[in-house]
Amino acid sequence: MRRLAAEFIGTFALVFTGTGAIITNDVSGGVVTHVGVALTFGLIVVAMIHAVGDVSGAHLNPAVTLGFFAARRIEGRLLLPYVGSQCMGALLASMTLSFLFPEHATLGATLPAGPVLQSFVLEMILTYILMFVILNVSTGAKEKGITAGMAVGSVVGLEALFAGPISGASMNPARSLAPALVSFHFHALWIYLIAPVLGALVAVLCCRCVREEGCCGLPRAKV
Repeated sequence: MRRLAAEFIGTFALVFTGTGAIITNDVSGGVVTHVGVALTFGLIVVAMIHAVGDVSGAHLNPAVTLGFFAARRIEGRLLLPYVGSQCMGALLASMTLSFLFPEHATLGATLPAGPVLQSFVLEMILTYILMFVILNVSTGAKEKGITAGMAVGSVVGLEALFAGPISGASMNPARSLAPALVSFHFHALWIYLIAPVLGALVAVLCCRCVREEGCCGLPRAKV
């Protein structure tokens, strides 16, 4: 229960501050700026990794949890409870933002700015990079220490910075699902549910190729 509570609280904080920054930027006439939104997403990830990384791993993302499961770094019995906790935390965050900003139409939902295929491939690659970094800086299913928090948070902020205007740079099914459900904006939601999962799974395979020993359950390489 401590792990599930940590994932619930961490994902709530991610969606509340991240999509909250988008909403605040919209209602304030751009005071936060796109750079500010990207930094908000990156910094909250750093903060939550330091806060609950040693409890649950601070996955905060169903795609990351699925990636850890595929890499054999998390028990199968925890998969659905983790994903459920993340989605509930994200949903509560979007409901809270809807109460605070009832006039906002999308509540920070991720929507493609261009062709659907463009955003799908972009989201897949973004999540692949994120998951690849996570697998290489984490210990088991957990991220620990300053290096892990800064590395993962930096990737999130960097990818939001350059890809946000095109695909929304979600990389996270829960982050996209919650505002879509609350604001009833389901256009192209499937992109943000499927592409991040595929990207995370590809990252697991690439991690196995790069790490000759000790990664994703591979045995020690023979010299």
